[in-house]
Amino acid sequence: MAEELEATQYLTFVLDREVFAVDVARVREILEMPDITKVPQVPAFMRGVINLRGCVVPVIDLHLKFGMEKSAQTVNTCIIVVEVQMDGENIVLGALADSVQEVIEMEPSHIEAAPHIGTHLKTDFLKGMGKHNERFVMILDIDKVFSGAELAAVQRQ
Repeated sequence: MAEELEATQYLTFVLDREVFAVDVARVREILEMPDITKVPQVPAFMRGVINLRGCVVPVIDLHLKFGMEKSAQTVNTCIIVVEVQMDGENIVLGALADSVQEVIEMEPSHIEAAPHIGTHLKTDFLKGMGKHNERFVMILDIDKVFSGAELAAVQRQ
């Protein structure tokens, strides 16, 4: 008998009018936009660091990471604090989002593989494409959004 795959809950958020999602099990919290301390000589996608209850947390601009224009801060801009796995270790990162939408539940059967568009476009950070309210939702594999070298560079800060 085939094993039933359970639905997963995802936190949906917006980047440049596109809807993305991340597994809620990886989300620690959502923060209103705090002051970000700039750090010199870091990758362009790293906006700086924040103090989260005494811990230094790097903040990543997913717009820049995904090749979009730098995000403009609005009243809805927030930071999604996520846990990322690197070499068996949990790393806490903040990801800038234009706005957070809602938590949705999606059955694995409603998620299609990420499209392979040419050979130069990197889509391996996408778990797949889901559909919710007649819109596509890009489901991120948060562990693959950053390479090991990028995470190591961010972690050194």
